[in-house]
Amino acid sequence: MEPSDMASVIVQEQLESETAHDTNIAVVIPCYRVRDQIDAVLSAMGPDVSLIYCIDDACPENSGDVIERIAKRDSRIRLIRHQENSGVGGAVLEGYRQAIRDGADILVKIDGDGQMDPGQIGRITGPIRSGDADYVKGNRFFRLEGLRAMPWVRLAGNAGLSFLTKLSTGYWDLFDPTNGFTAIHVSVAKSLPLDKISKRYFFESDILFRLNTLRAVVADVPMTAVYGDDQSSLNVVRSLFEFSVGHGRNTVKRLFYNYFLRNFSMASIHLVVGTVLLLFGTAFGATHWIHSARIGQTTPPGTVMLAALPLILGSQFLLNFIAFDMANIPRNPIHRRLERDNA
Repeated sequence: MEPSDMASVIVQEQLESETAHDTNIAVVIPCYRVRDQIDAVLSAMGPDVSLIYCIDDACPENSGDVIERIAKRDSRIRLIRHQENSGVGGAVLEGYRQAIRDGADILVKIDGDGQMDPGQIGRITGPIRSGDADYVKGNRFFRLEGLRAMPWVRLAGNAGLSFLTKLSTGYWDLFDPTNGFTAIHVSVAKSLPLDKISKRYFFESDILFRLNTLRAVVADVPMTAVYGDDQSSLNVVRSLFEFSVGHGRNTVKRLFYNYFLRNFSMASIHLVVGTVLLLFGTAFGATHWIHSARIGQTTPPGTVMLAALPLILGSQFLLNFIAFDMANIPRNPIHRRLERDNA
């Protein structure tokens, strides 16, 4: 590296460091069955963090008692106790609200189970501090070496959920949608309908959908995760149903908001025509195939073509729509505009 390039890098790092210290970063930690891990997580918080909100979400292990003892040696820690379990989303949203009231600039969410490194908070908040993004999340899939440490069940589940999340949120360039290591600019958080966001495990996916309706810029930051022997409190069957229903609902709402209510373009026409042709071809073909099977005759070639042609054309129209949708990802951060509007 040339001396001039080295000097530029040093200056950039100094500027980022100064920006980090001038920014009030609040960390929100939902705490449920993390009694044995929370001390290590809180002890790893760096000096760039201004406030730490720990939400004891009616933890059966009384994690709040441990946090109270730790708070005696770290004045940044604020403990919020819930008498009833509100879910991970409900706990995080409560932390968001309190951090907003206390004047934070960036809200970071990490889990209290020790699977996220607080030392990476500077990297997670970096794109927001530099003005390049409104919301940032971790991505454990970026480095192939890190995939070896991920249990195969989580790997397969995340791969499937990633596609559904891309469809329901419109952020086609993101992966690892359930990653809970996130950061959001406070002005964007204030603009979100916090009361409408899912309170359970669908929280991370639902907030991405809400961010798209604001046209917020979302960025992925590569990160690593540690997987211990702790058992997750997630109910697989219940969560599978919740995620399926949630993604289906958000997909319909997003397409209606973006392509019919707020705007109407050629992409809207492609979506309608493609859907109609695909449904017609499927229904027409299935009806005649069943009829031919019942009477024991071969379906006439003309009938096959009448079913195949709408399917082919409909698929092409929908592919064109998806291509447009993928190119329609928000690119211009909105938090500076929101700050000016609220000034």
